[in-house]
Amino acid sequence: MTKPTFATAMTELEDVVRKLEQGDVPLEEAIDLYKKGMELSKLCHDTLQNAEQQLISLVGEDGEKKPFQQGNGEE
Repeated sequence: MTKPTFATAMTELEDVVRKLEQGDVPLEEAIDLYKKGMELSKLCHDTLQNAEQQLISLVGEDGEKKPFQQGNGEE
């Protein structure tokens, strides 16, 4: 099974939430949907955290990564 993209995972997570909010899902199915929702939520969280880590570092002219410092060069 391939790992879904962030957009696919978000769409599936929204579908899971919608089904659970309707409240007419049998208990066993609701538990399965909840587990699937938690897995999708973790996947989205991990993807966002990875993207954040990539964005907070900048590559300098020498090719070396440097941490991003907010307000750098604005004062």
